Amino acid sequence: MAINKLNYTDKAEEVIRSLREKNKNGKLVINLTTSKIRNILSMVSALYNDVQRYKEKELSEEFLSRIQYLKMRIAYEAGREPLVKNFVNKANLMGEIKEIGTSKDNLILFCNYMEALVAYHKFYGGKD
Repeated sequence: MAINKLNYTDKAEEVIRSLREKNKNGKLVINLTTSKIRNILSMVSALYNDVQRYKEKELSEEFLSRIQYLKMRIAYEAGREPLVKNFVNKANLMGEIKEIGTSKDNLILFCNYMEALVAYHKFYGGKD
């Protein structure tokens, strides 16, 4: 299911719920911590802040380059840590980045999706 303006929060909740595992006591926990994905989150936040001020509907070469860099960093973080890789795969972050294309609206949607992932991570007991 690809994200859109009407389902990105539901998709984010579904992803985070799928990351929960039972611990020794039988309690559902999320082993992925916010610090494990902090680099991704800070880059997405910076992109979001900048694109909010951008006037055009089509993204500039600078934004497209930054999106490519974000994609590479996500791959790097996923390669370093199996929990991050699982998160990236379940959230389909690489696929969603491809869907941005050159659209400002799609970039904003992706940033909102990342924000929703973090929100549901916290809501379902994810650690900082």
